[in-house]
This record gives sequence, structure tokens and C-alpha cells, in this order.
Amino acid sequence: MTERCASVKRDTLETQISVSINLDGTGKAQFNTGVPFLDHMLDQIARHGLMDLEIEAKGDLHIDAHHTVEDIGITLGQAFKQALGDKKGIRRYGHAYVPLDEALSRVVLDCSGRPGIEYHVKFPTEKIGDFDNELFHEFFQGFVNHALVSLHIDNLRGKNSHHIIETIFKAFGRALRMAVEPDSRMQNMMPSTKGSL
Repeated sequence: MTERCASVKRDTLETQISVSINLDGTGKAQFNTGVPFLDHMLDQIARHGLMDLEIEAKGDLHIDAHHTVEDIGITLGQAFKQALGDKKGIRRYGHAYVPLDEALSRVVLDCSGRPGIEYHVKFPTEKIGDFDNELFHEFFQGFVNHALVSLHIDNLRGKNSHHIIETIFKAFGRALRMAVEPDSRMQNMMPSTKGSL
């Protein structure tokens, strides 16, 4: 199998983002986004998805973290799509349930070529530290729009906001890992009756 890697840069008046990804990595990660809690969550994607991930970001954090978080999701989605290539021989679908103490979340996704998100998460607090919890939706929406995946995120239970979002990012990493894994029985076929994704 050829290496499934990509590097993407996104430069706007609000942010400058660079993302490098290796879908067949070992979970090595390096982040410098200026948003420490997001770095912690991105690390969950790399380690649980067993993909190598490097992200550098400079954004207008003096205003707030919205543009930076959303644009990281966008750029990561672009890199993911590019690294995945033509999708021949992959499992296509991925899912994971992940608990953390009292919290439990489920993530299900389809590398369908069609962007869509169902995000059902209620946090008991508005922020985790100084991170605005509503920005997590912006991150996943940006990813979905540019990775062209269908993504369902459901928090099934939880009382601690940190636990809730950590279960989501861990499950997201594991679902991505499952979806992009080569399926030996597919023998490099397209996992769709349409013949393309």
C-alpha cells in the first residue's frame, strides 16, 4: 500500500494553519495551536486513531478562539481527504463507544463523499477552563465539510464537561481508524455499489 499522507496549509486574514497527517502512523503528535485544551483533544485523535498528526496554527486569539478552532477543523478535513485518496479497499464505515468514568459517547461515521453532521451533545457547563464548549461543534462541522464524511456524534451520558468531550474525541479517533483501515476482503475494490465515493 502506498503511504497515505498529506500536508495542507490554509492562510486567511484570520488564521494561518498547517496540518500534516499520516493515516498509517503510530499516534505521534505535535501541536502548536495557541489553544491548549484543543491541543489536548487533538492528541486524542492521533493516539486513538493511530495516525501521526502535526498541526501549527496562528490565529486572531486576541478576539477569541472561534476562527482558529473552526479553521483547524477545516484544514484537518482537507488533509484527511487528500491522504485518504480514492478510498479503494477501505472499510469506509467506522464506529466507537468510549467511556470515561461517568461519561459515555458514541461516534459513527461514513467516508461517503457527502458532508453531514448530527451532533447531539449537551454540556453541563458553558466552558472548560476558558474554552467555549460551543466551538467543538464548529471544529467538527469544519472537518465534515472538507473531509466529506457523514458524522454522527452522540453523548449518551455524563456529568463532567471535560469527561464528555474527551470521550467524544477518543471515539472520533477510533471511528476514523476503523473507517480508513484497509479491508483485505475488498481487494482494492471501491466500497460502494455506485463504483465511486
